Amino acid sequence: MKPVIWLGDSLARVRLFPAAARRLSGYQLEQVQAGKEPWNWRAMPSIGLGVNEIRVRAADAAFRLIYVVNFREAIYVLHAFQKKSRKTSRVDVDLARRRFRALIEERRRQ
Repeated sequence: MKPVIWLGDSLARVRLFPAAARRLSGYQLEQVQAGKEPWNWRAMPSIGLGVNEIRVRAADAAFRLIYVVNFREAIYVLHAFQKKSRKTSRVDVDLARRRFRALIEERRRQ
């Protein structure tokens, strides 16, 4: 199984999810670690190539985990948040995009 590396405050944010959302998010991420597809996901090419979003509904709310899976060494969780409107907020997309770009830049320097 690939390890999970949490960028920025993404792990702290998941820890603030309601228990059911935490469990579902964790299970879906574990599926990704095992090389399987999560139940409910979509590609996020607007953030970057290989960036996907796990979609979880729990406690009458929507929660999201944005991650990168196409690096051999690990799965990188870029951002986690509660979705409050139909469209993903620009703030959340921009934050995930910045973290993705920083990750790519860091990998180039290595």
